[in-house]
Amino acid sequence: MIRLVIVDDDPMVRTGLRLILGGESDLEIVGEAGDGLRAMAVIRDLEPDVVLMDIRMPEQDGLTTTELLLSEPDAPRIVVLTTFDADDMVLRALRLGATGFLLKDTPPPRMVEAVRAAARGEVVLSPSVTHQVIAAATGGPYGAQGPHGPYDAGARRELDRLTEREREVAVEVARGGSNTEIGERLHMSVATVKANVTRIFAKLGAENRVQVAMKVRDAGLL
Repeated sequence: MIRLVIVDDDPMVRTGLRLILGGESDLEIVGEAGDGLRAMAVIRDLEPDVVLMDIRMPEQDGLTTTELLLSEPDAPRIVVLTTFDADDMVLRALRLGATGFLLKDTPPPRMVEAVRAAARGEVVLSPSVTHQVIAAATGGPYGAQGPHGPYDAGARRELDRLTEREREVAVEVARGGSNTEIGERLHMSVATVKANVTRIFAKLGAENRVQVAMKVRDAGLL
């Protein structure tokens, strides 16, 4: 059973999410909150597996709440909810280690599967905005100039931990490719791509694909 807390300042949004998620046999909505301060108390008390976190709220916004929660031991998986597909605060939340983000108009079946994926520790990104988010995360120069573009020596050392195949997959992740797209480009099965992505996350200490993309960018491999 996946224990879930919903955090959103709009009661109608919370009601809609309860209707979407509450009927699933493997999901249990154990609590909800309408602002960040209340969310902190609810989440600490109930210890859910996954939190759906609105990013714009009174009292304490979702970004601050996410940062505080993820700094604590045994933090839940946090999926940021937003109505904006290019919201700067969403990108910052992903950099902090949020499991991902979803648009509030995500179709119900996709929302359900996203919660399940987050509980498994998988990255959750709305497909329609994955490319924009990764492009924003990897844009702009950084560090010294290398043969493939700007790079940071520390990031280059981190990427050196990867095998050649893992580096190829990491670069495709940084370009915004889904597992299916990466498999097609590199002639790999989706299962093999997933296995490589899991190893990449572990070796780079990354929580999501945006963090991988940033490390690839900083290493000068794009």
